Amino acid sequence: MKPTLFVLAAGMGSRYGGLKQLDGLGPNGETIMDYSIYDAIKAGFGKLVFVIRKSFEADFKDVVVNKFKNLIDVEIVFQDVSSVPEGFAYNPEREKPWGTNHAVLMGKDVIKEPFAVINADDFYGQESFAVLADFLRSVAGKKNQYCMVGYHVGNTLSESGSVSRGVCVVDENGYLKNVVERTHIEEKSGAIVYLDEKGEEVTIPANTPVSMNMWGFTPDYFDYSLAYFKQFLTEHGDKLKSEFYIPLAVNNLIVEKTASCKVLDTTSKWFGVTYAEDRPQVVLKINELIRKGVYPNQLFK
Repeated sequence: MKPTLFVLAAGMGSRYGGLKQLDGLGPNGETIMDYSIYDAIKAGFGKLVFVIRKSFEADFKDVVVNKFKNLIDVEIVFQDVSSVPEGFAYNPEREKPWGTNHAVLMGKDVIKEPFAVINADDFYGQESFAVLADFLRSVAGKKNQYCMVGYHVGNTLSESGSVSRGVCVVDENGYLKNVVERTHIEEKSGAIVYLDEKGEEVTIPANTPVSMNMWGFTPDYFDYSLAYFKQFLTEHGDKLKSEFYIPLAVNNLIVEKTASCKVLDTTSKWFGVTYAEDRPQVVLKINELIRKGVYPNQLFK
């Protein structure tokens, strides 16, 4: 059974103002998402599922889906603020959906096999998709066995300034214990530091694993997520900006000893285009990977 790649793309329009983020970064107009999908197909994923907003369905199909429909099975699901379980209410003034794990829930009816979750606008690298696909193939037919690709913090820094990262606390067997959000991470004098709760600099090793929202799940995860989402709505549904994140659900399952989450090591370098200022550096990095032969000059012919 081939695993599925679930791409979180519902936030695209709100973050960038339309589909501007689909502007080409590669030499033939390729987007970051194109490189992720190329890597996923190469690693052996058998289906793509995109979660988007209904408002840009037509553009998304035209620009994205048509590119892949002859290469791999493609499905689209929709995330909307009104996508809540029957009988649950929320603040009627709320405009945005409920976060990354709410987006994952939208795939419940179309994903029945082990699946990976990634952000549409992050570059993850070939090795990451390979180790993720291997893990997901190994848990086919099983339950409660999840994973997260742990990037070395030194491979996720920005040339533009400090970053925030979810630093992984891992047990002696390589399983996730929890994720601790650290801020103002940057390189100083050859060392990587973050600011702790007291505002003091703390040095961490460059190979410390951090979460970049690249997860792997068996499909039982949907049922757990739905139960947690109902609890979340009961407690936070009246708030305008509360968000139901993936680490929240995963952490609950780990604490309850319901599921395990293996942290998969990768030496891949992460990068992304969050703001317009990031674009030139991303273009240079992609061109360098093409020069090294990691990617062909034209991904999809």
